[in-house]
Amino acid sequence: MRPDLLYRVVKMAEKEKTCCFSGHRIIPVGKRARVTEELEKIISELYSCGIDTFLCGGAMGFDMLAAESVLAFKAKMRDIRLVMALPCMNQAEKWGVEQKRNYNRILRGADEVIYISEEYTKGCMHARNRFMADCSSVCVCYCQSESGGTAYTVDYARRLGLKIYNVAETFE
Repeated sequence: MRPDLLYRVVKMAEKEKTCCFSGHRIIPVGKRARVTEELEKIISELYSCGIDTFLCGGAMGFDMLAAESVLAFKAKMRDIRLVMALPCMNQAEKWGVEQKRNYNRILRGADEVIYISEEYTKGCMHARNRFMADCSSVCVCYCQSESGGTAYTVDYARRLGLKIYNVAETFE
């Protein structure tokens, strides 16, 4: 499906009930449990405020922790939706066996999988990130840098007026 058609389909959904995730690919091993705890608290809080759809980009690191947290919450609250918004169909092509296994398990648990591009292109990651922010009212992130894809996405979300929850700030 072309990205312009995706926007029309997803924008019909209620933006105020949607949250997107963005974060670094590398989460230090010693922080993963705490990041997961914070994600669980934030997802629960957002759900109690009416957020029921969660967009996740499917990258390694924070995105996968976020998707797993949504799936765990979904086991208790069936009306939660996990939508995987992926930059391209071959995103995990060069990943290791265990990473691919986890990725595919998450995709099977998702309510919907959207591909921004059939194949990797220079701009497909940014297009995916903008798509998720454009369709959301909240952005939950793990951002410790002022540059890179996560920083770009969080800045874009902030300019759109999304409420930002930065899980990394809980470690300062």
